[in-house]
Amino acid sequence: MTQIQNPREAHTCRFTRREFLGCTATLLGIAAAPWIIPSSALGADGNVSPSERITVGLIGNGLMGNGHLHRLVGDRDVQVLAVCDVDRLRREDGKRRVEETYAADRSNGTYHGCAAYSDYRELLARPDLDAVVIVTPDHWHSLQAIDAAKAGKDIYCEKPISITVQQGRQLVETVRRYGRVFQTGTQYRSIPTIRQVCEFVRTGGLGRIKSVFTLWSNLAGCIGAARFKPYAQVVNVEKFGGSYVPLDFALPTEPVPEGLDWDLWVGPAAWYPYNHLYHTNPSPGVVPWAFCEDFGAASVTWHHSHSADVIQYALGMENSGPVEIIHPSSGTYPTLTCRYADGTLLHLVDHWAVVKEVYKAVPATARLEGNFGGVFVGERGWVTSMSTGGPVEGGPESLFEEMKLKTRQVNIGDNNHHANWLECIRTRRTPNCNEEIGHRSASLGHLAIIAHRLQRSLKWDPAKEEFLGDDVANRLLCRAMRSPWRT
Repeated sequence: MTQIQNPREAHTCRFTRREFLGCTATLLGIAAAPWIIPSSALGADGNVSPSERITVGLIGNGLMGNGHLHRLVGDRDVQVLAVCDVDRLRREDGKRRVEETYAADRSNGTYHGCAAYSDYRELLARPDLDAVVIVTPDHWHSLQAIDAAKAGKDIYCEKPISITVQQGRQLVETVRRYGRVFQTGTQYRSIPTIRQVCEFVRTGGLGRIKSVFTLWSNLAGCIGAARFKPYAQVVNVEKFGGSYVPLDFALPTEPVPEGLDWDLWVGPAAWYPYNHLYHTNPSPGVVPWAFCEDFGAASVTWHHSHSADVIQYALGMENSGPVEIIHPSSGTYPTLTCRYADGTLLHLVDHWAVVKEVYKAVPATARLEGNFGGVFVGERGWVTSMSTGGPVEGGPESLFEEMKLKTRQVNIGDNNHHANWLECIRTRRTPNCNEEIGHRSASLGHLAIIAHRLQRSLKWDPAKEEFLGDDVANRLLCRAMRSPWRT
């Protein structure tokens, strides 16, 4: 694929966008003096002047993308200039939503300043965009983020940021090479209560950590759910539901809807004929297409990237990873287990009852509910970091006196993840979940998938990012892209 030239590096004597706007405003000031200028243009009444707003483009306007768009257009520090989606209905809906929202703030009630694109490369070619938010299927994340970095854009990318370890490493290197600000969409770590719990564990509040537990879903855990009943009718859940890895499903071929560029939707992935189940986002619940190995990463997509981020943050391992992945076939542990260099064990379990009934790691009366986090068991007690399941739990109760939590309730809407990214765009500081952290969170899941796929234990070097003495496993760290796509 033709590389997109970085517009900020095209000419060494070129003004920045804001410098140009500032100079233009000065030159036109005398002529414009008699005009009545809206307070929003001047930055009054709590508004930010247009020259100081961060200009953003959205790539992908499905269910999750629509949520991001709602957040962006409601931020006075942001100006959404473009929406991109290969589905005409989705991109037109995004454009309409942006323009209606901005029009509501104008005295004349009209606004027509949002562009709509089918091909993300056209959006990236705009020199007036500061940043992009990538909310496409998993198989697009790394490639689009790499192209965005090369185009001089700062990036917010949904998790997981890759579908292979090699893709993730390429993304990290490119973001660093081009000096971009990158935030991974694992917003749970930006919830104040979760951050406090993680910091408590990280700084030794539980003493030495013995074991951590987190959920890992098989396909039946998603496809078998009531809201995914249409998938269960096509995918043989009884036969494939126990799989802990995404599979190569051949769904029945259907006519491509008018206005959908299916070839561009598939993009760098292996070719699959269109089926509406790939392009459907039921609510509640999102991205069920992740059961397909070429489009997603199953449990890594559904929730594990969030859990991995929170857990490795608490363990101080967010820039590293385990040294061994121990498969149940070894007889060592009843579930897949990752061992870190300091001896800490991370057990992947089907459901929370396993923690109490099989590992007997917490009291039988312990309340374990929720997702997107884990259960930490240390020398001094235990504590949870889950979201969507009620308050933080733990014991003994004296631990909470030490933690000094403002609240044990976990409000998933109470996070500053986008705000943190936007602030870092202005300051050029490192955001909460930068490219390396996003890569390591995704990689933990990729390693688990490889061990499940090979049905055996593996030794891992987190510094070199390779399996020790295992050529077969190392070949699974990468995959080819469909021509003509490449990084």
